[in-house]
Amino acid sequence: MANRLIEAIKAQDSGRVAALLAEQPELAEERGDDGVSPLMLAHYYGVDAELIRSARRSPLDVFEAATVGDLDRLRELLLAEAGLVTARSSDDTTALHFAAFFGQPEAALLLIEEGADPHAVSETFGSVTPLHSAAAVGNRDAVRALLDAGADPNARQQGGFTALHAAAQNGDEELAEELLARGADASAKTDEGKTAADFATKEGHIALAARLRGV
Repeated sequence: MANRLIEAIKAQDSGRVAALLAEQPELAEERGDDGVSPLMLAHYYGVDAELIRSARRSPLDVFEAATVGDLDRLRELLLAEAGLVTARSSDDTTALHFAAFFGQPEAALLLIEEGADPHAVSETFGSVTPLHSAAAVGNRDAVRALLDAGADPNARQQGGFTALHAAAQNGDEELAEELLARGADASAKTDEGKTAADFATKEGHIALAARLRGV
């Protein structure tokens, strides 16, 4: 039955997820063979995570707390076990990555203050650092906190992408300016030879493309 819930989440079938949990709420507690919880999978696949969370009875783990921005739970966990700040999930990712990617800047800042590694790399999700994760979704406050903590603005993820490439692709002028001011290289190219300006141009962000070409 647990696999049925996981399959429904991966199929992005919120109706099926709700029906399964109404019948057996305990499914929200069970994990797949890879160890990833249904709550985390719901965030990965864009399913209404509240369906899972409302059925849960067990407390959030550090990765889940970072993902949903539950600061009280995050503090509780880190106080009880400081090593969790650099722990890896079953899919080899840190809580800081999750806070950065899922738009939880306060959780990201807390983790950084407690010693999270801004240079940590998640091979599972494309050799991304937390900075890549934050830039991909325009989590500007997390980007600033990571840069303040020493994150490399020119770190390259799989394919040679940098945080500036992501900002350009998204048309995020404010984020692009922040990255440039912190040393991001506008001339950096992906493995396919694309610059940030190329990404901005492709997505129709003409003013930003011109700005990036003029750096």
